[in-house]
Amino acid sequence: METPEDDHVLSRPQRRLLRRIYNGRTVPIMVDGAAFLTFRQASQYLQSLSPEARDAAYAAMKDQGR
Repeated sequence: METPEDDHVLSRPQRRLLRRIYNGRTVPIMVDGAAFLTFRQASQYLQSLSPEARDAAYAAMKDQGR
């Protein structure tokens, strides 16, 4: 369940893309030395970052998810 706080951190298109990337994933995506296998893990990590670091980590996840 998403909280209103989540809406300010990731835009709807970003959340949708991350959900697609992590749906049924069996190989984790590595970002900043951490492995992410689920959307929930990835979104919690992104929420903990500053906006600049969040954009960089999101871009890395997006690139690896293709």
